[in-house]
Parts: sequence; structure tokens; C-alpha cells
Amino acid sequence: MHFKLIVVMVEDQKTEAVLEAAREAGATGATVLNQARGEGLKPAKTFFGLSIESQRDVILLLVEEHMSRRILETIARVGHFDDTPGTGIALQVDVEDAVGVRHQIKALTESVEEEL
Repeated sequence: MHFKLIVVMVEDQKTEAVLEAAREAGATGATVLNQARGEGLKPAKTFFGLSIESQRDVILLLVEEHMSRRILETIARVGHFDDTPGTGIALQVDVEDAVGVRHQIKALTESVEEEL
């Protein structure tokens, strides 16, 4: 079984909606890293040295490769990434190898077979 890692950087108030949508699209779990900071085309605005930008979360999803595109597109739609600049980004990376996911392979195999 082959996996992809989906990395999502999203405003913290959208984290729960993105996680729920990813699970409905086939993701079996996620790791959330809180209070990340990012910068886009324009530098972040500050007020007396304090950032006034909202906090970001980084969500890591290890997903089966046949399901990855659907999950990625669902995340982008729910997060409004293409509609509103600065709301977040998501990307996927090929995973050469993964350990610790053996317990999920049976459930993933059944889901992938249904999809194919």
C-alpha cells in the first residue's frame, strides 16, 4: 500500500471543519500542530510589535494514495483556499515508506477497493 502526506496550513478557526471534511472524504486520522506562523506575499501586519494576524494550525494527514486527491480537493473547498487569499494552503507529498499504520491497512484496503 502506498501513501501520501497531505500538509495543510489553515487558520485555527477552520481546523475542525477541515478535519471533519477530511475524515468524511476518507482520511483515517490526523496530527494537528497548533500555533504555527506563516507569511504570504505581503509581510504580516503588526501593532507595536505584536502580530495581528490570526494563528495557523498545521494539519498532517497520512492517506492512501488513491484517496489523496479527493481528500485534498475537499480540504481546499471547505477551507476556501482558492476563493479567499490568506486562508490557507494544502499540498501533498509522496511517502516512500511508513511504519505504525499496519492497524489501518485493513480498513483502507476495503475503502480503496470500493473506490476502484
